[in-house]
Amino acid sequence: MRRWILAILVLLIALAAAFFLLAPGMIERGTNKIDGKPLLVVSDHAKALHKTLTIVDLHSDSLLWSRNFLDRGTRGHMDLPRLEDGNVALQILSSTTKSPKGQNYDSNSGDTDNITALVIAQLQPVRTWNSLLERSLWHAEKLHRAAGASDGQFRAVANPVDLDALLAARRGGKAVPVGAMLSVEGLHDLEGNIDNLDKLYAAGFRMAGITHFFDNEFAGSMHGLKKGGLTPLGREVVRRMEAKGMIVDVAHCSHACVADILKMARRPVVSSHGGVQATCKVNRNLTDAEIRGVAATGGLVGIGYWDAAVCDTAPASIAKAMKHVRDLVGIDHVALGSDYDGATTVRFDTAHLAQVTQALIDAGFTDDEIRAAMGGNAIRVLRAGLVPMRATVP
Repeated sequence: MRRWILAILVLLIALAAAFFLLAPGMIERGTNKIDGKPLLVVSDHAKALHKTLTIVDLHSDSLLWSRNFLDRGTRGHMDLPRLEDGNVALQILSSTTKSPKGQNYDSNSGDTDNITALVIAQLQPVRTWNSLLERSLWHAEKLHRAAGASDGQFRAVANPVDLDALLAARRGGKAVPVGAMLSVEGLHDLEGNIDNLDKLYAAGFRMAGITHFFDNEFAGSMHGLKKGGLTPLGREVVRRMEAKGMIVDVAHCSHACVADILKMARRPVVSSHGGVQATCKVNRNLTDAEIRGVAATGGLVGIGYWDAAVCDTAPASIAKAMKHVRDLVGIDHVALGSDYDGATTVRFDTAHLAQVTQALIDAGFTDDEIRAAMGGNAIRVLRAGLVPMRATVP
């Protein structure tokens, strides 16, 4: 009998070990996909131009997954080697801490959470199992660990000095570094305590979306049940973010939330990842009035690469959305917002960003317009927005 019990225990341990070893990779392979459809032929002109660009992507969820960011991956969309291949200068990495079961674009409550199971399956620190705040702090720790182990090739960016040092290093040598900045996808990770914003800031977070796929105590989500505007606590968190030098992101906010933020904004606002309803009529995409409102703050509209953002995964569809923003409010407000590794299916990973450059050429963008859209605009907004407001007062 004891032998049978021991054998069963050994079997259970082996099964558990296999689960924790294999499950995270299986989940990601089934979640972050490349559709395999034909790519554009990249011209010599596009290749040459692409090498000269300073590229900034406003949104990726790569920190959510259990991979060594410094190694070239066999799954997902992004890691340091692929960022280098794509000539990306700065990648904004978002902390996603909660998503509802049965997640959809129309109506979700915040009563359930898919990510807890992933957190446990990936054997993250126990402190992250029941705390959304600790999940974000863990993502920050992952980024800083990767930067520390990269021999200078991967750098955390948290202020204009860091940003300028990164850009100078990229101009100055053969070993061209890649920068990363931390963002938050939904401030439910504050766990109802607005003072936790200070902890996120201290960990390096410099951008935050107010909501994700469900309403929270700060505002309504475009995908929530009530879809309301900013609450009094939400207004306070926006004021604190602007004062600290944290950029406010309206992605996933309800239309009422977007309107409230645009009315009170004193600094540039971004929509880090998504699309525009003029070219892809999906509820989470921005209306023309909202695009004008973001532009009026001096902000950016980051265009995503997945089907619900641009109603396709073709590079031409990405360029079409970017062209609409340009034609509506000017090239200064166009940016990239891939949503790589965000449970999305795309046409190409970050190593093949020259696909976007070629698509913009095909859409009639000039070289200078492409420089602005692919990263120049983002550099301008980040350099200004990361300065705390109190530091600008004489």
